Amino acid sequence: MANTIKVLVNGAKGKMGQETVKAVQKETGLKLVGQTDLGDDLAAAIKTTGAEVVVDFTTPQSVMGNIKIILENGAHGVIGTTGLTEDNLREVKALAEKNKVNCLIAPNFAIGAVLMMRFAQEAIRHMPSAEIIEFHHEAKLDKPSGTAQRTAHLMGKEVPIHSVRLPGLVAHQEVIFGGLGQTLTIRHDSLSRESFMPGVIMAIRKIGKANGLVHGLEHLL
Repeated sequence: MANTIKVLVNGAKGKMGQETVKAVQKETGLKLVGQTDLGDDLAAAIKTTGAEVVVDFTTPQSVMGNIKIILENGAHGVIGTTGLTEDNLREVKALAEKNKVNCLIAPNFAIGAVLMMRFAQEAIRHMPSAEIIEFHHEAKLDKPSGTAQRTAHLMGKEVPIHSVRLPGLVAHQEVIFGGLGQTLTIRHDSLSRESFMPGVIMAIRKIGKANGLVHGLEHLL
C-alpha cells in the first residue's frame, strides 16, 4: 500500500516498547519495519528499513542522542521518553528544521491525561492555589514526572509537585485546587500501559503532517 507508514520502535524490549509493537502490528495503514533496543545501531536500522516514523521509549540518559540519530537520518520522531530540558527542546527544534522532519515530544500519550492538563490550565484561572501529586511505579527513572512538569508549565506558575514511587502503580496524577471552604481535584489514572496506545497511534499517523517540533500531544488532537 502506497499510504502505509513504515514504523520503527526504539526501546522495543521495554514495557512501553512492547505495547507499542503490539499496537502498531494491529493497525491498518501502519507497518512495523523494525525493533531496536540498547546496543543496536539505530542509524543503520532506520536506513535499512526505510522507517518513516521512529517511536522512542528508552531512558532519559539516551533519549537526546536517539533523537539526533532519528532526525539526522530523515525520519520523524514520536518521543515518549521523558527527562528532556528546555535546552534539549530548543536543540530538537533546530534539528527538526535543519533536517526538514517533524518531532513530537509528549510527556503523556493518554488522551485522559491530556484532558486533565487542559482542565487544570483552565481551573488555575479561578482557583490559583494548587498542588500536584503524581504517582508512578517504582521503576520510573525520573522524578518529578514529565507529565507533572508539563502540567505545572501549562498552569503558568510555580506549582508544588509531590512524587510517589511504589509497586502496584502505573501512572496517576492529581491536581488539587484549594479555595475558600472548598477544594477541587482533577485526577487521571492509567490502569494499564494500553491506555497510552491510542495516543501513540494517533501521533504516528499525524506527525508526518506536523511542522517541526511539536511539544505535547494536545497539539495533535
